[in-house]
Amino acid sequence: MRILRITDLSDDGLADYSRLTDVALRRVSEPAGGLYIAESTKVITRALAAGHIPRSVLLQEQWLPGVEPLLADHPDVPVYVGDSAVLEELTGYHLHRGALAAMHRPQLPDPRELLADARRVVVLEDIVDHTNVGAIFRSVAGLGADAVLISPRCADPLYRRSVRVSMGTVLQVPWTRIPEWDVAAPILHDAGFEIAALALADDAVTLDDFAADQPERIALVLGSEGDGLSRRALAAADTVVTIPMLHGVDSLNVASASAVALWALRARSQASPR
Repeated sequence: MRILRITDLSDDGLADYSRLTDVALRRVSEPAGGLYIAESTKVITRALAAGHIPRSVLLQEQWLPGVEPLLADHPDVPVYVGDSAVLEELTGYHLHRGALAAMHRPQLPDPRELLADARRVVVLEDIVDHTNVGAIFRSVAGLGADAVLISPRCADPLYRRSVRVSMGTVLQVPWTRIPEWDVAAPILHDAGFEIAALALADDAVTLDDFAADQPERIALVLGSEGDGLSRRALAAADTVVTIPMLHGVDSLNVASASAVALWALRARSQASPR
């Protein structure tokens, strides 16, 4: 490995790791810089397995043996090594997950490419909490949807917290950004998808009924934490689906709702499609 001992925090090569806890800064600087941060050897392993290319690695001395085999195919990637206090001063928090890697962002595919062979996709509209985004990706990976499509204002799936909460599944599940609904809805319909909006509405069908007679291709749309789905999303939907609730509770957290809905569709997947 190309090991570099940290002696100067102003080194240009360390800029990728500066102020990692500044969410407002990172949500702009990381996409603009064409990078994302993979945290922990497990996530780095999944990133490399997905074909992503590392820019550099940052870690404490004791984690070198675990990282060395991961970089066998990338011998020229700089590996910055420092003690705990130095790394905390650089990043803004205590590194307790072993290692960080600055990774080059992969180019996002055209939505039509992801839809061509898909049967179940999840669409995230304007979800702002990175934890929720990561949790939804984990549900998608574990419960069987084929891809995730995210709106222009949705939180970044490759933000460090999203990647961590997803247990690295954002690096495995195919995803891309879609345009606004006036363009996105025709793309979904042209690919044969029924757009199912998960929301509260007087004319909504229950998830049980929808799952029992589910379409062959479903785009399940989930809305933001505060306001739910926009009027444009609801207008684009072919069906509004609701999860029946008890004891005066009207809805679930969006990540929990995604898991419930995906499980219901998975559990009934052997039913005859419409």
